[in-house]
Amino acid sequence: MGARHHDHGGPASSPTDPAARPLHPAVQIQRQPHPRQHEHRPGSAAAFRWSIVLNAGLSGLQLAIGFAFGSLALVGDAVHNLGDVAGLILGWSAERLSGRPANHRFTYGYGRSTQLASLVNAVLILMASAVVVVEGLQRLGRPVEVESGPVAWAAAAGIVVNLLSARLFGSDHSHDLNRRAAVVHLLTDAAVSAAVLVSALLVRLSGWSRLDAVTAIGVGLVVAWSGWGLLSQALLVAMDAVPEGIAMAAVEEALTSLPAVESVHHLHVWARSTSQNALTAHVRRWTGQVDDMDLLHQAKQRLAALGIAHSTIQLEPAERRPQGGWPQD
Repeated sequence: MGARHHDHGGPASSPTDPAARPLHPAVQIQRQPHPRQHEHRPGSAAAFRWSIVLNAGLSGLQLAIGFAFGSLALVGDAVHNLGDVAGLILGWSAERLSGRPANHRFTYGYGRSTQLASLVNAVLILMASAVVVVEGLQRLGRPVEVESGPVAWAAAAGIVVNLLSARLFGSDHSHDLNRRAAVVHLLTDAAVSAAVLVSALLVRLSGWSRLDAVTAIGVGLVVAWSGWGLLSQALLVAMDAVPEGIAMAAVEEALTSLPAVESVHHLHVWARSTSQNALTAHVRRWTGQVDDMDLLHQAKQRLAALGIAHSTIQLEPAERRPQGGWPQD
């Protein structure tokens, strides 16, 4: 009979003693007690903390100057920055929550909170963009004189603050949708601020005040495009789609090419959080050819190399004896 082997198994009894080999970090995680296995591994909190402080200050400055000197484009940038602040607070809170260990109620831990934060962040981006576009269309019919000097300085400050905030995340965001959402917010805002800066300079040179409204509409559309992309990704994660960057063919090949493995079925891969991928699979193998713990160790090593840090594999006996004898390692 096949046996389900859990992730916290003990040392192998194989003569080769695979337990004596250096363990891949993913295997080390899975040999920890169950609550620790399901913790989300957050990056540095300093990136969220300082980005919130910088963008909150920037939003206040841009709102004050935008209203005082009649720039809808700058107000739109400030509104999006406020969305950034809300999104950063939400993302940071979700990341902190995801670090709590699993319990009897939430047996997989709280990693899903970062996925929900990404989804809400995307909706906030789309809502902010809609407000800016509608206000821009209304402003086209009733242009307001814009004092471009202070607007240009505030826009330049926006570029510096947003690029600096994005830089604080370093490379932490590359494999974490929650942090990637924060960086998308910040880089988009830097581009928006650059557009507002160019618009302010052109208004100063040409005197055409409607250019501010046109820029605001363009800004809103660019923001909507980035928000839609983020929303699409967040929905795919929420629907347990195969995570981006994971090729199912490669995963199946990694398992079926293991020694003594006949076939793989009930193969599922999904994201447990915005930074951790999981797999469950039934693996049919020819019994007595390879020690089961050795086989599981090799499987987890291969899956970790493909970006799957948590795997649960059920071993089952093969259905038939292979033709030409048993396969060799």
